[in-house]
Amino acid sequence: MKKLITILFLALSINSVSAFATPTLKVSVNGMVCAFCAQGIEKKVKALAETKEVYVNLKAHLVAIELKEGKKLSNETITKIIKDAGYDVTNIEESEHPLAHIKAGMDK
Repeated sequence: MKKLITILFLALSINSVSAFATPTLKVSVNGMVCAFCAQGIEKKVKALAETKEVYVNLKAHLVAIELKEGKKLSNETITKIIKDAGYDVTNIEESEHPLAHIKAGMDK
């Protein structure tokens, strides 16, 4: 019985931690070819109230956006901001990995 209670407690603990994790969005962007492009996108996305951190990888054509805890950001908003900056969004997905993991290149 003690083992069952311990296992149940651990399962609930793991679920509660993942429920409060800050989401990271991975956005594939066409048209980024230089550091100036990356800097412009980073500045615009970072200015959003929902954004905690932004990482841009030119080589991978990737913009990773870590959101503040409890915040959401619609795909339409992201697409509009990047399109208004002159680039095309080809895909948006929520990553199961934190931004630091993506920056380290471990999210392949």
